[in-house]
Amino acid sequence: MPAQHTTTGRRVVVDDGHGQRAAAVFDALGLTYEKAFARSEAHLASLEWLLGRLAPGSRVLDVGSGTGRPTASTLAAAGHEVLGVDVSPVMVELAARQVPEATFRLVDIREVPLEEGEFDAVCVYFSLLQLSRADQSELLGRLARALRPGGSLVLATVPADVEDFPVDFMGQPVRATSFDADALKAVVRGAGLSVESERNVLYTPDHPDGTAEPHVFLYCTRTP
Repeated sequence: MPAQHTTTGRRVVVDDGHGQRAAAVFDALGLTYEKAFARSEAHLASLEWLLGRLAPGSRVLDVGSGTGRPTASTLAAAGHEVLGVDVSPVMVELAARQVPEATFRLVDIREVPLEEGEFDAVCVYFSLLQLSRADQSELLGRLARALRPGGSLVLATVPADVEDFPVDFMGQPVRATSFDADALKAVVRGAGLSVESERNVLYTPDHPDGTAEPHVFLYCTRTP
């Protein structure tokens, strides 16, 4: 049985297992991460695209939900049912406090049972970078199947041909794994998603140790 605790009146499920390194990084960053990425126009634009495709009261899964802002807060404010999952206890506590109308679980997404077609949309903002390429590919396949046919998935990441590469991220040591843009699109299509559009930007986090990094946003749909 997973351990359990309650935060701000909400039941939060704690599943022991993977993600310890990612949890440590984002526990340390906390609200600093939210502030560093608050100016991302590309992130906000992708949410606007998603909102334009969702029927009222849609079910949305936010993978790596962080502090709950801006993703869960924007979607919940529009009346959608949002489930956020994250491996960082600090982030889950913050999100539950900041976005009480959404539900957050402290769990590794790889450990979450996902049913066929249970969500209308899935958001994956920069939450794959500390997973292996095999895990990223497998997870995207599971997330695609968790979408209803025609459902939407927004994926944002740092496009780069790197594997277990040491990076200093806003003063925190991390090891990053990713694909270049073309390889990433091939993985997404192999998962059963079509890429409706793509946006590439260069963004510098608002942080003393922030450095310019490329971001790619893929707007995807589950192939019927």
